[in-house]
Order: sequence, then C-alpha cells, then structure tokens
Amino acid sequence: MKQYTARTIEDLLNNVALEKETSVDELTYHILEEKSGFLGLGASVTAEVFAPKDVEEFVEEYFRNFFEGLGLEVNCQVVVSRNNVNIDLDADNNAILIGKNGSSLNGMSNLIRNVISSKFKRRFYVTLDINNYKKNRYQKLKAMSVRVAKTVQRTKVDAALDPMSNDERKVIHKELSNMPNIKTQSEGSGRNRHFKIMYDKNKE
Repeated sequence: MKQYTARTIEDLLNNVALEKETSVDELTYHILEEKSGFLGLGASVTAEVFAPKDVEEFVEEYFRNFFEGLGLEVNCQVVVSRNNVNIDLDADNNAILIGKNGSSLNGMSNLIRNVISSKFKRRFYVTLDINNYKKNRYQKLKAMSVRVAKTVQRTKVDAALDPMSNDERKVIHKELSNMPNIKTQSEGSGRNRHFKIMYDKNKE
C-alpha cells in the first residue's frame, strides 16, 4: 500500500483524492507517523491510503497472475464499495473453477478474502461468483429452505440441512428471519457445519 506525507491529514487526503481522481470520502487511510514540529513548523503526517480503485486493480492483477500460472484464460470483473468486494469470473471451462458443489469456488473465495484483507490491513466482505453460479445457487437454496421451513411449521419437527458454506448459511438465515414460528442456527464445525431449521412456538 502506498504511503503519503503532508503537513496535515486533511492536506494529505486532498492530495491523494486529486491524484486518484476520487473524493476524500472514498479514501481509507491508516496513519503511520505524526510529527507536531515546533510551534506548528515542521509538522507532518504520514499515512497509508487507498481508494476502491486500488483494491479493484489489485484483485484483477492477482487473479490474472494466478490463472496465468495455471494456464487458464479467465475474465475478471471487480466492483468495490467501501469494504464490500464483488468479483465475477468467467472462463471457457467454468466447471473446473467451480468444483464439485462449489468446493473450488469456496476455496478461492476464502483465499482472495484473506489476501485482500492482508494487503489493505482491514476486513473485507468478498463475494466471488463464476458465471452467476452463486447467484443461481442462492435462489435455489432460498426456495428449498422456504419449503423445508413450511414443513417444520406444519409438523413442528426440526430439520437439518446438508453442510454448506458460511455465505450460503447467511443467505438462508436472512430468507427465513421473518418467518413465523421458525428459528435457525448453525451446528457442527469445519466441513460438517450445517444449518438447522427449528420450530419456535413463541415467534410470531
């Protein structure tokens, strides 16, 4: 991450915003050093600063090098908004990148999230999709979970779903959060962590 120095943090951010052709509000910074000077003379501040465009360019370059090393040609589109990073990949053979039940895709998601967070020293929420695989899977999971939840409402018998990734469990939790007499929780650990849909007579 690039470092900048100016007399004040306000001057520093204004200079960086001009350089990156963005607004100060879009910048994220981490102050490395502050010098007060004597009677205001010689004062300075040094900080690491980045804009969403920096994250986008970093991710694009990372995946370009990553897939070139594997001998694959993959198109990568990245959109960053604050600490949310949305990545869409597309290749001639997407099935290889997705893997069985999305296993390869989930592995890449964890990898790039850790790489981005380490590079820019903050936590990012990363959504990685390949040719809309995740989007379509989310829709199927939501429809399935609603069907199961309605059965739980009717029979009052709890139901456990197959193991799935953290982002998929979050999608189902959100989908069922306002459903009467239904509560949800994750159980198990590692690859066996799964989602449970339970009857709750006190939830209206």
